[in-house]
Amino acid sequence: MRRARGFTLVEVLVAIAVMALMSLLAWRGLDGMRNTLEMVRSGENDVLALQAGLGQWQADLDALQDAPDTPALDWDGLVLRMTRRDSGSEDEALTVVAWSRRAADGAWLRWQSPPLRSRAAWADAWAQAQLWARTPGEAQRAREVRVAALEGWELFYFRNNAWSNPLSSAEGAPAATAGGAGSPGSGEPAAAAGVGVGARIPDGVRLVLKLGGGQALGGSLQLDWVRPTLVATPS
Repeated sequence: MRRARGFTLVEVLVAIAVMALMSLLAWRGLDGMRNTLEMVRSGENDVLALQAGLGQWQADLDALQDAPDTPALDWDGLVLRMTRRDSGSEDEALTVVAWSRRAADGAWLRWQSPPLRSRAAWADAWAQAQLWARTPGEAQRAREVRVAALEGWELFYFRNNAWSNPLSSAEGAPAATAGGAGSPGSGEPAAAAGVGVGARIPDGVRLVLKLGGGQALGGSLQLDWVRPTLVATPS
């Protein structure tokens, strides 16, 4: 009888090496699929957060309250503060809302005060909103919500049938660009002479967001808001 011949040591080692290589390739494929799925989910979350933020932006503008001796809208080059009706209260309560971009991490943030029922409470919240945008403490950060990561943002007001810089007293002045002193996203306060200009509700507000790289959305995003009580005049 012929003696049965088994595998040699070299053949066994080659088979083990081939199986190890196939396992490594399969693991890399699975890991790539997992990373892709996580990126897709993260991108979806970023888009949903941005959509919710823009919806809240329009809701804040729609609810602006133009009261005597109480500015409804104020932009100082770093933070946009709003006085709006509090939708969650049955009485005539107001709320101070602020929007700003934090230069440290590029986060576009929204801040909101509790319901306000006295002028003293409103004045304190108005000051707290500006403090939050410049040197926020734990108390101010507790009331902020992160919306999106931005490389910069710009604001335009529509007044006297033209888009203009919110900080300019000249209605036909060009809008501020991001990166300049006192401009949106620059992180520098505007000149004192420009603060408070255009505190009354303009006919329209244009928001331009510059989305950063590495996100689900990139480039510039423009959103125009029109005052609900605006009545078109015949030309």
